[in-house]
Amino acid sequence: MSVNVTERLTFFGRIFGLDTNPQAGMWYLFLTIFVLSIIVYNLGFARKIKLWQNVIIYIVMFFGCVMLTFFGAFLPVAESLVVAAIFLALYRFRLHQERKAGNIKTSEK
Repeated sequence: MSVNVTERLTFFGRIFGLDTNPQAGMWYLFLTIFVLSIIVYNLGFARKIKLWQNVIIYIVMFFGCVMLTFFGAFLPVAESLVVAAIFLALYRFRLHQERKAGNIKTSEK
């Protein structure tokens, strides 16, 4: 029973050449997952907080993305983050349009 690794790689795993150059490919995959995680965090979950709290969040996110990178070679982690970023960007765009039109009241502090 032989297993072809190339067939089991995800889309980003094939693009980054994890089968031909695994060391560089994993770094590219890590950077992709980290950047996409930052985008998803900022689009969906980020609030105005202090700088040191942001630093802690990004450090924890960095270590979490190290773990996600190992899964991302054979599971669609980066692809899921792309889909999440698209949906959150569409949501933010529609929310901005509705606020601009005056259909949604913003809370004044």
